[in-house]
Amino acid sequence: MKVKNVIIGKQFETSDNYKEFLSIIKERKIKVNVVEEGAKINIEKNLFFNVLWPNSKQMVTQNSINNNALVFKLNYKNFTMLFTGDIEEIAEKALVSKYKDTDILKCNILKVGHHGSNTSSTQKFLDLVKPGVALIGVGQNNKFGHPNGEVLQRLENINCKIYRTDIMGEIEIKVNKKGKIHINKMLN
Repeated sequence: MKVKNVIIGKQFETSDNYKEFLSIIKERKIKVNVVEEGAKINIEKNLFFNVLWPNSKQMVTQNSINNNALVFKLNYKNFTMLFTGDIEEIAEKALVSKYKDTDILKCNILKVGHHGSNTSSTQKFLDLVKPGVALIGVGQNNKFGHPNGEVLQRLENINCKIYRTDIMGEIEIKVNKKGKIHINKMLN
C-alpha cells in the first residue's frame, strides 16, 4: 500500500519502534501531520476527524505511550466512531472530565481501548460514550488474556453489540451516504 500522508498524535516519549517509524517515513518521503486535541482533519465533504486527545497541557506521565495515545472521533453525516488507541483509565478520566456535559464522546461505534484490557473502558467512560457497537482488536489466545471479562460485561450491560477480531476475524464497516451502517466479519 502506498502511503502519502501519516497523521500521528503529539509524542511525549520516544521508543525504538517510534524511531524506526520516523526513519521509514523520512526514507519514503511521506508527509507527516502531528496533531493534538483541538485539531480537525478534513477528509472530504461531510467526512472529518476531531482530535480529542492528547493534550500537551495535560500530558499524562504514567504509562505515557499508552495514555497519550491519539484519540479521535470520525464524523460522517449522522455516523460517528470513536477511536481510543491504547488509553487507560487515567486518560479516560481526563476525557470524561473535559467532555462530561457534552455529547462529544458519544458515538455509534467505539474502537475499545487497549484491546479490551481491564485498564480501559471504565464505566464512567462508557456511560458518556454510549456506543451501540464496540470493536475489540485482539489476537487469539494472547498472553494478556484480552479482552478482560469485566470489560465485556460492562459493554454487555449497556446493550452494546460486541465485535472481536479474535473470534470474528477482520471486521469491515461500511456506511452509506444516508449513514446506514453495515458490518462484515471476515472469518479467519
